[in-house]
Amino acid sequence: MNEKEKLIIKFMKDENYVPMKAKEMAGIFMVPKNKYNMFKETLDKLENEYLIQKNKKNKYLLVTEEYVKGKYRGNEKGYGFVILDDENAEDIFINKQNTKGAVNEDIVVVQILKKEKQGKRKEGKIVKIIKHEKDTVVGIFKKDKNFGFVIPDDKKFGGDIFISKKNFGKARNNHKVVVKITKYPEKGRKAEGKIVEVIGNVNEAGVDMLSLIKEYKLPYKFPENVVEEAKRLGNKVDKKDIPNRKDLRQENIFTIDGEDAKDLDDAVRVSKNEDGNYVLDVHIADVSYYVKENSLLDKEASLRGTSIYMLSRVIPMLPRELSNGICSLNAGEDRFTLSCTMEIDKLGNVVSSDVYKAIINVKERMSYTDVQKIIDGSDEKILKKYEPYIKDFKLMEELAHILKNKRLERGYLNLDIPESKIVLDENGHSIDVKKYETSFSNEIIEQFMLTANETIAEKFFWLEAPFIYRVHEEPDIDKVKELNKFLFNFGYKVKISNEKIYPTEFSKVLEDVKGKQEERVVSNLILRTLKVAKYEAENNGHFGIASKYYCHFTSPIRRYPDLFIHRVISKYLDANYHVSDKYKEQYSKYATKYAFESSEREKIATKVERDSIDIKKAEYMQDKIGKQYEAIVSSVTQFGIFVELENTVEGLIRFENLGDEYFIYDEERKRLIGEKTNITYQIGDKIKIKVINANKETRQIDFEKV
Repeated sequence: MNEKEKLIIKFMKDENYVPMKAKEMAGIFMVPKNKYNMFKETLDKLENEYLIQKNKKNKYLLVTEEYVKGKYRGNEKGYGFVILDDENAEDIFINKQNTKGAVNEDIVVVQILKKEKQGKRKEGKIVKIIKHEKDTVVGIFKKDKNFGFVIPDDKKFGGDIFISKKNFGKARNNHKVVVKITKYPEKGRKAEGKIVEVIGNVNEAGVDMLSLIKEYKLPYKFPENVVEEAKRLGNKVDKKDIPNRKDLRQENIFTIDGEDAKDLDDAVRVSKNEDGNYVLDVHIADVSYYVKENSLLDKEASLRGTSIYMLSRVIPMLPRELSNGICSLNAGEDRFTLSCTMEIDKLGNVVSSDVYKAIINVKERMSYTDVQKIIDGSDEKILKKYEPYIKDFKLMEELAHILKNKRLERGYLNLDIPESKIVLDENGHSIDVKKYETSFSNEIIEQFMLTANETIAEKFFWLEAPFIYRVHEEPDIDKVKELNKFLFNFGYKVKISNEKIYPTEFSKVLEDVKGKQEERVVSNLILRTLKVAKYEAENNGHFGIASKYYCHFTSPIRRYPDLFIHRVISKYLDANYHVSDKYKEQYSKYATKYAFESSEREKIATKVERDSIDIKKAEYMQDKIGKQYEAIVSSVTQFGIFVELENTVEGLIRFENLGDEYFIYDEERKRLIGEKTNITYQIGDKIKIKVINANKETRQIDFEKV
């Protein structure tokens, strides 16, 4: 909403306002005659968006509370929900008959039909579609003699799309295609479209991931002028700037990453001072030195917001000339960094810190696997190879344990939920699914990065700098009460004190469940109860880390908020912390803008990454039809139960595949009860299953009870 629109709404909200015509309102606003048409267009826009309306006398008044605006989320069964602009508001249920032909992601106006009642959400009717969010859809083309149709990959779209023969293009049966919508569904009729791009046959290597890219309209190629700008930066540091930096090229500094990592944006060093305190140096690639504000690279990075990881494929935020080149802290190469040195006592308290610009030269590019072998002393060959640095890594292990214990005391939520590791063959087909194994060497970097992020956030909060914080709000009381109903079955409870929840209460449950058979299920239940972390220009703390101050400082190669705060930090350092109010005011606006945009881009990235994993899990299970596995119940719904296998694959057992008897859904306890036998299924139960269906196109896996 622009300033003019805000002014009109504010005027109409005044208690003394009485409905008036456009010309009357224009008179009060003293609109010149030659600007009247523009003023009327503003009123029309507000009316079109259902923010204001006209009565029978053509006089304007505010839309009543029974009309609200939001985003429609469809369901493959035909009904849907409208997510309101106010994220704290409850979603509104839309019956199949009341969708007005809206498709998934449309911006709509809803008339509230039924107010919220105990246990039931608000119900509404879509009265206007303000904007169709999607004009193209990705799906599978099915051809008939005289017509065809596309089955959308997005099952929430709301039905197939009719394609007339003249609009087939070069598509053949079972091709993955991009279809442009020419007519949206209305009055019971299907949407119509025209095929504008053929991606390839559904079984062709790489088509599944390319389909995801097209579905979410991801910018998977960099414009040539952006790549050229990156190339011009070269691959060597500018020697003229070295005197302006702390020269740490002789120190034992290491990167520790996964074997496959190519963009290395953090390096570390740990030492001890004369007092016996630890000194932790965290060096982060000085990306803002190369990606200047408003440059082509900067504009492209802010548009992307984050790198997206689709298994073997990465859609990076910055071109590889930077992310794998001059900005990557490659061993044996001089690199510019933005660095943070922290003095930490034996209890894990940061007693002093310093932020500065440096030049470093990484001694060794270490992998998590090799560092773990050094810590364990389990591989003579590795111990011999890195003999000069063994003390460095032992010191890192020592400090990481202290920092982690300190965090756990504070209430840090140590959610040990295994990630999926998908193994692909040379053609990109899934050949194995297993848990992603981590070790304490992963924890070392995790603890060091958390400490640096907290230190930077606290320092710049007290400087009242324009900043982007990583915020994680405390969970809703009602959701925690709902969680406790499940935890009761396992003998656990999250205590609520005076309608307030503390991280330590969750932390206690996670500690109690550690190593037990139900650990994974309980951890997942807690994760679902927590809110999603996001970026904000205001510091509102991080519940999951149990921290008052937190930001993302450590990954400027792959996250725009990190790059933005690097720019701010660099400005403060260059100005010796004497920054003008004008700068603060301007960059506070930028912080708000980029925080919101980055949060939105992160949501898309998360969805794409999950979808890519779901596709490959379903692909892996396609030749496992008829095989039997042990599983654990992960969720109970009114249409069946979701179960998870040991290798992290999840699927659904529908009611009809649970056996011969009828099951009653106990909504209060979220469990199923057999009508004849009283057998119950609830979260955490073990069950033997057989695979009956796996479809990578629908990303679904179906099981039946053995």
